[in-house]
Amino acid sequence: MFKKVLIANRGEIAVRVMRTCKALGIHTIGVYSEADADAPHVKMADEAHLIGSARVAESYLNIDKILEVAKGTKADAIHPGYGLLSENAEFARRCEEAGLTFIGPSPAVISKMGSKIESRKAMEEAGVPVVPGITYPLADAEEAVEVADRIGYPVMLKASAGGGGIGMQVVKSGDEIRKAFAGNQKRATDFFGDGAMYVEKYVESPRHIEIQILADGFGNTVYLWERECSIQRRHQKVVEEAPSSFITEITRKKMGEAAVKAAKSIGYKNAGTIEFLVDEQQNFYFLEMNTRLQVEHPVTEEITGLDLVEKQLKIAAGEALTFSQEEVKRDGHAIEVRVYAEDPKTFFPSPGKITKLVLPDGEGVRHELAIHGQSVVTPFYDPMIAKLVVKGSNREEAIERLQAALADYQIEGIKTNIPMLQEVISHPAFRSGDTTTNFVEKYLKPLKKANK
Repeated sequence: MFKKVLIANRGEIAVRVMRTCKALGIHTIGVYSEADADAPHVKMADEAHLIGSARVAESYLNIDKILEVAKGTKADAIHPGYGLLSENAEFARRCEEAGLTFIGPSPAVISKMGSKIESRKAMEEAGVPVVPGITYPLADAEEAVEVADRIGYPVMLKASAGGGGIGMQVVKSGDEIRKAFAGNQKRATDFFGDGAMYVEKYVESPRHIEIQILADGFGNTVYLWERECSIQRRHQKVVEEAPSSFITEITRKKMGEAAVKAAKSIGYKNAGTIEFLVDEQQNFYFLEMNTRLQVEHPVTEEITGLDLVEKQLKIAAGEALTFSQEEVKRDGHAIEVRVYAEDPKTFFPSPGKITKLVLPDGEGVRHELAIHGQSVVTPFYDPMIAKLVVKGSNREEAIERLQAALADYQIEGIKTNIPMLQEVISHPAFRSGDTTTNFVEKYLKPLKKANK
């Protein structure tokens, strides 16, 4: 096992990784920007090092500086967390060249699955169902119209290197494509340095269901059931649960086996997630693969009893999985909500100083956070400030515990999305399991009106 691990991240995920490292007796090395000098992850680390200014490009995305710290502290490995450099193939390659273990898959795999076009090709070749569409970059808007006319409207115009809804738009006609193409291409170029665009059939009212997998270096790959992440705003998840209340055991098994097939076909190693779109008839289609730990990994941990960060560390250290697919348990129901520093009506960020923080307590309640009662939420980073996770013996009990916990949550000094989360989980549609990706637009009409 590693002696020293540098966590190349910030916020709650840095704290989360450090917690497991400490449990395994691993010395933790934190990094921080000037804006995060007093952040909890800095205080929790066994040692922490300043890597730059508040601007993310000059700190948490500064590969040279992070590797300089790793070398100076004699780190054995780097855990990238999620976001930031976690799916950056160049960073993974530079780690390897520096003699550091990158806790994740190989640079080649990250590169292949980081391109939505290349990943579609790989999945088609592996026999994994994909949404009808193309596997090559479009030359221009007119070619996009030709393809869309062929596969049928509506279609999803997508940036190949995109994520978080950037460069993505549903279009219902050729005229809409012509209006949308240039703007989305420019946003993709600005955010990802890659303006390649493609189109695929838009699956209406789908479920967003993903399969967590683990793969070691000895050919063993298992799936750890599914997470339903359909409730989203601006194509970003806000509520995640495991297991899904929608799919049958037959579909669950088919999706898990498809995820394992996908991972094995590309030589995947470490923790990863295969995301699927699932239609009303439970047909499922590959959406993308996340080659890292997911924000919503705690709900999988709650129903399986596994520590996914521990598994990541052990696999990266050369250890084999110690259990088979048949031994993966599924116990109870877990739900996670993401608490954002944002206006609950407009979804705009709400930075500022937290003047009061009271966390709910109770059976089955878990917190993942990196804030305290005097934390300053800066405008420089993602506004997610905490994750509230609850577990119950079944979905109904989990919802009841989540409602009680949200009612007891107190954050003052900034606005949060807690009112929106309360409205979601108290809605009859959510209670009945009607959790498609258009839930917010369909059911939260006051929010929809305010967001225009």
